Amino acid sequence: MMHADLIDQEDFRERLVALGFSIPPGAGAEQACTHALSGLSPERATALRRLVEELLGGSATLLPAVREAISRTLLPALAPR
Repeated sequence: MMHADLIDQEDFRERLVALGFSIPPGAGAEQACTHALSGLSPERATALRRLVEELLGGSATLLPAVREAISRTLLPALAPR
């Protein structure tokens, strides 16, 4: 039997909270991204970039809502300028 690591909206929220972001319980992926970006310091931006790289490059499967929120909200905000 094969078990795949799945990252759902709650897992994603918990990972952001573990990094020190204030994300309310029950927040969807899009809301979690928006909260993470509010008041983003350079240090938190670095931590958030690392998380995004880990999630997108890892072996875990991101549920569509999480992948879409990252692509639509976090990637443009964290892109180097």
